Amino acid sequence: MDAILSPAFGTVAPARRLRKHALYRKRRQAPRIERKDPTAGNPIHADVCAYLEYWRTMGYREAGVLLRQKALRRFVAWADGQGFRSVLQLTLPLLERYQRDLFLYRKADGGSLAMNSQQLLLVPVKGFFKWLARCGRIPANPAAELALPRKPFRLPGRVLSLSEVELMIREADTSTPWGIRDRALLETLYSTGMRRAELAALTVSDWNRGRGSVSIRQGKGGRDRVVPIGARAALWLAKYVEAVRPGLVRIPDDGTLFLTDYGEPFLKNRMGDLVRRYLDWSGIRTPGACHLLRHACATHMLENGADIRFIQALLGHADLRSTQIYTQVSIVKLREVHAATHPTGRN
Repeated sequence: MDAILSPAFGTVAPARRLRKHALYRKRRQAPRIERKDPTAGNPIHADVCAYLEYWRTMGYREAGVLLRQKALRRFVAWADGQGFRSVLQLTLPLLERYQRDLFLYRKADGGSLAMNSQQLLLVPVKGFFKWLARCGRIPANPAAELALPRKPFRLPGRVLSLSEVELMIREADTSTPWGIRDRALLETLYSTGMRRAELAALTVSDWNRGRGSVSIRQGKGGRDRVVPIGARAALWLAKYVEAVRPGLVRIPDDGTLFLTDYGEPFLKNRMGDLVRRYLDWSGIRTPGACHLLRHACATHMLENGADIRFIQALLGHADLRSTQIYTQVSIVKLREVHAATHPTGRN
């Protein structure tokens, strides 16, 4: 078998495996060019900037501020296109017209915006006008009576079975350094049920080997939590940290736990691409990536008797209603009760 040099470790490795992993090996990125905001010429833009700065001074995470910025930039672009250049011009009927335009908007593929997406674009607009009224920049809040679209209640897609999770995880070639890293990453995702952004932000010091736990800093909503990590996941994590990460790390070391082949932190989308490829390699054809392992973690634990409150703490849900969705996804217990009590379920 032909062999070539591994870029991260300087060791000879099978070319077939390297070609397989070359799909996600990251080239050094050129400096990102900041593009000028096309709405900057509209005076409403200055009000939006002041509003976003308010959220920053209140201690909210930059990721949340950027989501508001994206939604409000779209709104200001719409207002500019309609000829409005002051927040004083915007009334409830005009905001309802914007909401209707979002409903009628069609993407490049001809599809409409999902109700969830419409709501995500409208909530920052309501918050913006509420802030304007509270600061005295407008005499009254025209968005106070703006009714948001109903958010549909939907169950998660297909939940991976235990055998499918095992099949995907064992696809990692642990005879190679990057295979050990990928195995540790997949095991950690499945064992802890954390979100991909939380995993990407982990540092080496967040893992407490003695206590068998991982500290998640600034999770969704800016909340910290400590979650347990299973013995098998901890074993692979130890192999990665001791034998693989030292060969990946670049000086200065910022402590990021999982690193790419070029010693850089994983971006969220790149981590999703990595998990997606393992799903494809294992022959699992279903939408999603990292969140599939989060869903599988919660559902499998619930089916094995875990209390719903523990699942809530593990996943970092502020509202128990977000966790209760897994009681509807988990069919095993319901099937057992149905078989034991329904007249046609017994032999």
